[in-house]
Amino acid sequence: MLDIEDRLTLDERSAVDFVLGLRKRWADTVYPALTREYAATGEPADTIADAGATLRDLPLYPWFSHLERVQQKMLWKTAGEAVLGRRDQLAAQLAEVPAQPLGALTLDPDVDLPAWYTDYDIHIQPGGFFSDDMSAYVYEFGARIVMLRDNDGYKFHRLFTETALPDLPGATRVVDIGCGFGKSTRPLVGRYPSAQVIGVDLAAPGLRLAHAEAEAQGLAIDYRQADGRATGLDDASCDVVTGTMVLHEMPAEAIRETIVEAARLLKPGGALRFLEFQLTGDPLRDATVYEHAERNNEPFFHALFGSDLLAVCAEAGLVDASWTPFDERRDGVRPEGWGDRVEWHFPWAVLAATKPEA
Repeated sequence: MLDIEDRLTLDERSAVDFVLGLRKRWADTVYPALTREYAATGEPADTIADAGATLRDLPLYPWFSHLERVQQKMLWKTAGEAVLGRRDQLAAQLAEVPAQPLGALTLDPDVDLPAWYTDYDIHIQPGGFFSDDMSAYVYEFGARIVMLRDNDGYKFHRLFTETALPDLPGATRVVDIGCGFGKSTRPLVGRYPSAQVIGVDLAAPGLRLAHAEAEAQGLAIDYRQADGRATGLDDASCDVVTGTMVLHEMPAEAIRETIVEAARLLKPGGALRFLEFQLTGDPLRDATVYEHAERNNEPFFHALFGSDLLAVCAEAGLVDASWTPFDERRDGVRPEGWGDRVEWHFPWAVLAATKPEA
């Protein structure tokens, strides 16, 4: 399939490189300088609220906050122009259906897109991820820059698959809730070669792109348009249920309903694994994570952090629920914590639980 980056003009490449460089310097230069200003104010705060109040009075804070939002807008403008300038080519390759596809694509024109999903331009992406077939390409391209080019080849998702998911040689079905354009689903095929791999998402554009890319890579994946809270799959039919960067985009009740649905799908002994975020315990860093959510049009971060998902797992009949830090750079699951990182980073963590044996 056509990779937009292989066709960028010199001007487009320069724009991409500028946004990428700006994001990197924001994370590894501006944020450390901000923490030094914060440390110079005296005794550190004990709470996120107090740290946030001090943060907002720092001389560097207007630059830190402005750059975070502006670079995100620049990212989508750059990605959007690159994609829309090649609309015809990209639309044509979505329409190319193999005569004998390895996987499947099932779209539901009657699926109900909840208001909490459609009312916000999540990540500040104009029109969101669900509005047009090109929105999936824009998100895919933009996501490479968001991850600072450290996820090319989807290393991040392979780390999750390799370090967070259990060894189950006899697995027969694995489901990825909120699969997006398939970046989190594709590594599951290699991890569980004997299993039917299913990706579920609300957005038809993402599913079309996911299906086309899976077929191009020779991967048999069953993509289905459905709400992760009501997948339509059979009870106790799945060995593993995963989700990557999806729960934090939902209000608290939808998060709970998604966990309950995942528990329903699992076979006895089956594993739930969601890659998400957790607060680090550092009030200043956590204050910037809360503010990231606000500046990035992700209003439900607060719902994730305010939900006791270990208790939700227990109420859904799951056992051994836990959160474990996740290092996206090289280690994957890292029980000892995120380490001493001076740069701004997402506080990735894995929610794990098991359905008890009958």
